Amino acid sequence: MDDYRKIQIQEIDKKIAGTRSLLSDPSLRELAQKEIDELEIQKKALEESIKSTQKTPEESLDNRNVILEVKGAAGGEEAKLWKKELLQMYFKFAQKKGFNVEQIEENVIKISDNNAFKIFKYEAGVHRVQRVPSTEKRGRIHTSTATVSILPELEDIDLHINPEDIQFEAFRSGGHGGQNVNKVSTAVRLTHKPTKLVVTAQTERFQAQNREIAMELLRSRLWEIEVEKRHEEIGSLKSTQVGRGMRAEKIRTYNFPQDRLTDHRINKSWHNLESILDGNLEEIIEQFQKQN
Repeated sequence: MDDYRKIQIQEIDKKIAGTRSLLSDPSLRELAQKEIDELEIQKKALEESIKSTQKTPEESLDNRNVILEVKGAAGGEEAKLWKKELLQMYFKFAQKKGFNVEQIEENVIKISDNNAFKIFKYEAGVHRVQRVPSTEKRGRIHTSTATVSILPELEDIDLHINPEDIQFEAFRSGGHGGQNVNKVSTAVRLTHKPTKLVVTAQTERFQAQNREIAMELLRSRLWEIEVEKRHEEIGSLKSTQVGRGMRAEKIRTYNFPQDRLTDHRINKSWHNLESILDGNLEEIIEQFQKQN
């Protein structure tokens, strides 16, 4: 990710050089100097950003907020139900930690805290559940999966998006909120033209707030694409390795008949799934982080 920042620095240097030629004109000197000062500030910020990411990708992002997304994978309707339960589990865990939690899409929450990414980054992956679904009449145990994606909330300085690459659409929110909300186009849809990525946001009452949320989502997802492109360089970044949701691609199994959660990465198990799904994940997360 250093490449695009270096290109930006080169462009700023060109602007500074061009603006310096105006200093000789008394009528433009003050404006030219102001422009140079502003460009120097932008250049310094980019240089500092590059220095800060000389650490490993994980270390440099540990203090960021988190965008957590859960998707149902293998297992049909049971996978959709499991997705909701996992999202609720993380929501409750974050609240118990005293973090600020916002639901920004149906399957997406934003968790705000100084160490959010550090705490949640290893939760990314395929979570497998084994249990008898409520719709199962013969008492057979079904296996379903959901994928958890953990992305850091990025700032524009981390991953700059050209405004010309964004197609903006406003539409009426389909959710609750009273007559006023439904009469006004407060929901936002952003399309990133180069990648065809589409994100929406409609949880807030004002269009500007939803647009800001949508930009956060878009920036994080573009960052994930960038990470995948450079996987050889930063292969240690486990947070993007969520797999395709196949039953064999798992980091954890939640076995209801045996009331047991197993983390396959460290080959360790815990009991009392009811408590775990109620957000009591502290011991599990800490145990895994101690071994990584």
